[in-house]
Amino acid sequence: MADLSCIHLFFLCCLFLKFIPQGNASMFHTAFCDNKEGNYTANSTYNTNLNTLLSSLSSHTEINYGFYNFSYGQNPDKVNAIGLCRGDVEPHECRSCLNDSRVTIKQFCPNQKKALLWLNTSKCMLRYSPRSIFGIMEIEPSQSLMNINNVTEPDKFSQALANLMRNLKGVAASGDSRRKYATDNVTASSFQTIYGMAECTPDLSEKDCNDCLDGAISKIPTCCQDKIGGRVLRPSCNIRFESASFYENTPILNPDVPPPSPAVAIPPSINSTSPKVKQHEDDDEIEIAQSLQFNFDTIRVATEDFSDSNKLGQGGFGAVYRGRLSDGQMIAVKRLSRESSQGDTEFKNEVLLVAKLQHRNLVRLLGFCLEGKERLLIYEYVPNKSLDYFIFGSGQRLNIHIPLKLMAVYADPTKKAQLNWEMRYKIITGVARGLLYLHEDSHLRIIHRDLKASNILLNEEMNPKIADFGMARLVLMDQTQANTNRIVGTYGYMAPEYAMHGQFSMKSDVFSFGVLVLEIISGHKNSGIRHGENVEDLLSFIGGRVLTPSCSIRYENYSFYEPTPMLYPPSTLNTSSTNSTSSQGLGWNRVRTTRPTLHLGIKVEITLDDLNPATVWETTTKGDTNVKWHLRIDP
Repeated sequence: MADLSCIHLFFLCCLFLKFIPQGNASMFHTAFCDNKEGNYTANSTYNTNLNTLLSSLSSHTEINYGFYNFSYGQNPDKVNAIGLCRGDVEPHECRSCLNDSRVTIKQFCPNQKKALLWLNTSKCMLRYSPRSIFGIMEIEPSQSLMNINNVTEPDKFSQALANLMRNLKGVAASGDSRRKYATDNVTASSFQTIYGMAECTPDLSEKDCNDCLDGAISKIPTCCQDKIGGRVLRPSCNIRFESASFYENTPILNPDVPPPSPAVAIPPSINSTSPKVKQHEDDDEIEIAQSLQFNFDTIRVATEDFSDSNKLGQGGFGAVYRGRLSDGQMIAVKRLSRESSQGDTEFKNEVLLVAKLQHRNLVRLLGFCLEGKERLLIYEYVPNKSLDYFIFGSGQRLNIHIPLKLMAVYADPTKKAQLNWEMRYKIITGVARGLLYLHEDSHLRIIHRDLKASNILLNEEMNPKIADFGMARLVLMDQTQANTNRIVGTYGYMAPEYAMHGQFSMKSDVFSFGVLVLEIISGHKNSGIRHGENVEDLLSFIGGRVLTPSCSIRYENYSFYEPTPMLYPPSTLNTSSTNSTSSQGLGWNRVRTTRPTLHLGIKVEITLDDLNPATVWETTTKGDTNVKWHLRIDP
């Protein structure tokens, strides 16, 4: 019986390959139904959530870039889904394909909690799971298909194909968070041309996309050696090659207008289109606005009339309340202050833009509500508290001691189950990825202007999600200008040029990110550090004391280092200094011109030298000996 249970646990329930004649072409559906995550019954909450989610596909008209992720319900019955259309598929065809998928996938997989479907000659893919799947590379289950015809010159064909797929892999992986897709063709001989395609789900990082496509390409010799065509399908990526063209010209995404300076945020440009296409786009925008607008009475009931018991917090833009809709879905409602002079139409337009921003490290905006002077923003509900609770909460703070330029952190055993070093690194890189998306990869360029620990929410898997992005647009602040008379943010996190002169840019956010990293590492707030009789801020206290980069962590129950001379304090740092410390690499250098871009900031690395973090944290509870961490960061 034990053997049968083991087999059942890892059993891939079914694989269907169904050919349907249609004209001169063939369509196929490939479905994977996985029992590993368990099954559901017709009357279960999971089935109700799944049906609700799949039914909503037809109304999700904001699927404009061929990729969409969505979830519904609460754990353990939460359903997470991803839809992907091939990069050459037009938006209306993409929506139609995904709409068909919602019916077909349940026909193939009627009771499995985890399922995947490739529909209509691989034009679209739909998958769902009770686990979080957004931003996570998955290579199994996979399927390889081949054209039965052989090539005429195998050696030349194989070499040309290898070069083509290698180039496509690089182009696809370097795509942005809207599309990671590439097509091209190459001449293998005087008689034969190879057409190729590579695609990843755009929620993957460049490295994960590269790795996924590498694995898919490596299957070609096994599945399709000396064949004129083949494809490899994986949950997170897919490739295909043929001797005849099988793809259309890639639809052009509305590009960002090149900003006059990094500080400027400009909406996407409107391409010149025919009246018919323009009317179709206008109709889509109206449908999107209608699908995003909530009834005020619905939100009032969900929040129990904005009761104090449901109040989650008070921010600079208004109070936030927890709510539960009639179908059981949990939401977070931000009740905006009434100071904005923005008109209703303008507010709706800004909501439409911000709602299209999708990234695993951003809190998702679900919709809005307008009622008289009331303006509400409805967000996904993130069950864990904000990051500041975990790193500054009562009895959960790390103690810090910095002798000269050495940072030695004494681990608090009460935190071992929540924020070990691996978890802190995960949070740091997650915030960096989210911020990089806002700055570079989204169809807007959003400068946050209030990045801090309390604006980083943690989901049930402790993945960080940036909150309050785009608020400057939603309350009619002058987000598109490099200077502002209204300073909104939190002192201690603000870059000097913003706090003193109102000058903001992407590097203002990078400064705030650097401060946040130091707080995550040290466990101390950026203000109120007592050093002898003096009270300093964290930047001044650490400035000049942080190690020069060496990319290592070491721990011992005894001191293993010698004091080192002081480095230059922050007040003497300048662009000509040769004593570059990791404080500059972290992004909080007070001189804006020497502050790195986020491309550098995201390269912060904490290396564990193959030590088991769990073992290290367990050591802290033995006896009265504190484990001393000798922490060095490589920017």
